[in-house]
Amino acid sequence: MTRVNRDSYVAVFLLAFCGIFFSATFFVKDMGYESMGSEVWPQLILVVLFVLTLAYLFQALRQGPDEAPAQEDSGFKGWLHRYRNALWCYALFFVFLVTLPWMGMLLGGVLFVFLALTVLGNRTPRDHAVHAAIAVGTMSGMWAIFTFGLKVFLPAGEILPMMY
Repeated sequence: MTRVNRDSYVAVFLLAFCGIFFSATFFVKDMGYESMGSEVWPQLILVVLFVLTLAYLFQALRQGPDEAPAQEDSGFKGWLHRYRNALWCYALFFVFLVTLPWMGMLLGGVLFVFLALTVLGNRTPRDHAVHAAIAVGTMSGMWAIFTFGLKVFLPAGEILPMMY
């Protein structure tokens, strides 16, 4: 029997996580909406997550077992190097949450997405322009969906107060 890599274990855990949460959606209280039940949106999101996690599992199984870490990758410095992208994302998200009352969802979200793409991706001027376009497009789209489609008002902030 061959060994599997860590990604396989994570994928199996996420599949179980999706299954548990999907079963919990059957106990969501019906709010009496005429168009659809209250459980539909969480179930849709969980089905998408389940499919993406299955793709992650198949890719992890195809990749094979993990390689042994090199000697220079051991210790705290190696750990920081190995998990620097995740640590950057956590730090940026923490700053986003702290500045949310001041910057608001739209402005803070655009800045968070831009900084995350810049930290994780390439850093050429052309890439900065692409990162800015992605950040403005995705966050504006999400804000419009929540504000106009779902009638959920996201935090406006003090810098850019929104008139609803």
